[in-house]
Amino acid sequence: MRYYIIAGEASGDLHASNLMRGLYDEDPQASIRFRGGDLMKQVYDARDKSGDGGLTVHYKQGAMMGLSEILRKAGQLARNIKECKRDIAAWKPDAVILVDYPGFNFPIAKFAHEKGFKVFWYIAPKTWASREGRNRKLRRDVDRLFIVFPFEIPYFTRANVPFVYKGNPLLDAVGNAPALQRSRTEFFAEHGLEDRPYIAMLAGSRKGEISRMMPVLSQVAAQLKTLPQYRNHQFLLAGAPARSEADYLPWTGKGSGIKVIFGDTYGILKHADAAVINSGTASLEAALIGTPQVVCWSTTRFNMFLARKVLRIQDRIKFISLANLILDKAVFTELIQEDFTAEKVIAELESLAPGSERAAAMKEDYAAIREALGSGGASRAVAASMIELLRQNVPWH
Repeated sequence: MRYYIIAGEASGDLHASNLMRGLYDEDPQASIRFRGGDLMKQVYDARDKSGDGGLTVHYKQGAMMGLSEILRKAGQLARNIKECKRDIAAWKPDAVILVDYPGFNFPIAKFAHEKGFKVFWYIAPKTWASREGRNRKLRRDVDRLFIVFPFEIPYFTRANVPFVYKGNPLLDAVGNAPALQRSRTEFFAEHGLEDRPYIAMLAGSRKGEISRMMPVLSQVAAQLKTLPQYRNHQFLLAGAPARSEADYLPWTGKGSGIKVIFGDTYGILKHADAAVINSGTASLEAALIGTPQVVCWSTTRFNMFLARKVLRIQDRIKFISLANLILDKAVFTELIQEDFTAEKVIAELESLAPGSERAAAMKEDYAAIREALGSGGASRAVAASMIELLRQNVPWH
């Protein structure tokens, strides 16, 4: 069968690439065409035998974050959506598979449904946090929603959105990562580093996130180096996929004490004393790896006004981090907007020092998170479920 997959950022590229492996395993004759990233392309190049699909557009060409950025780039977004619709119509897939990325994927879902294509949505839009009216569009335009968090089960049941839950794909992505099989000695040797304690820094994958995170992270590094207990520490920044050294250079130049490493986020997290992480998938990955962390997040004043005063997100959810949402408790601290300061980050890192009670309690909660997410195998199970639904060939709406 023919599958058209759309992923719009690094985390979507990761999940979509694992889903593609599952589709090829369950359907050896699969042909996949996609908008996505390097991980998806690697799977396609290794597994697709049809020669009829492949990467059409890399996600880095259209990544946007927040309403203000979407408004500024509305023309570009409209052109990208129009071209994607044209490509889907010409290629005629058996199913269109949308991976997160709601700003782009909602109009694609409507188009694909109206044209008679089966529509699957993998990694649900966070309508439980804001814009609950989108559930009407999910019911209308999506044949099946494939959710990945247990707390979404009662929510989408109440919302009457047809869904499938097969566990969380990050369990496999983390559990099978080669980087986590290396020793500490091998990690330092591979990157030409001294075996010294370090703080991990993850500033997000979008330019907007990086430009808001890095000024504070550079202050954190500078101030920690003045404290006796941190004078021997290193600061390792995980470079995001599709970003370059130049994106970080204003804050990581000579004397900054911050070293950027690309392509080894899991390795950086595994051996760190603690991590400072931009809210997103990375915070859940850190929890699964076992890294003590503090989560930070900020946006433009306009976006924050919309979130607090218009969408009133704080009235709907207690936390912004997936790990905290899964257990419905503050497993780790979230420093949001005006609370995201160097001083508060440093205070959290000091409380998470190796051997501290807080770090030990956090790791106990991490074990509960892993248990809540299931036993693994989610990506292939989702792929098998999609194929089974397509083969049934019955009306779903």
